[in-house]
Amino acid sequence: MEGFLGRYAPQLYALLRIVAGLLFACHGAQKLFGVLGGQQVPLMGMMGLAGIIEFAAGLLIAIGFLTSIAAFVASGEMAVAYFMAHAPRGALPIQNGGELAVLYCFVFLYIAARGAGTWAIDRAPARR
Repeated sequence: MEGFLGRYAPQLYALLRIVAGLLFACHGAQKLFGVLGGQQVPLMGMMGLAGIIEFAAGLLIAIGFLTSIAAFVASGEMAVAYFMAHAPRGALPIQNGGELAVLYCFVFLYIAARGAGTWAIDRAPARR
């Protein structure tokens, strides 16, 4: 039996994609621009690259443009972040503060596999 919200699955998936993308872009904005309670980092370095990926991929995922590629790159970045920054501090994400990195990694991996879905630029009809 399908859940009572099953008929809204395409719209709920789009909301997941949009919200996750915008929140990810906010992490990038913190690093790139020093806004939203963040501290600006130098562009030439791993944190600068992370900020660029987070901001650009987050916006692309949110608007649904090149969604699968952007989500795959974002997923990979989060896997690298987890193993470089969090895993050395403990065996489990709850112990090492890596829950958000793991969650983003798998949400973006799912989005990469599923694609943009509804409410996306990728789905816009072609104009002639």
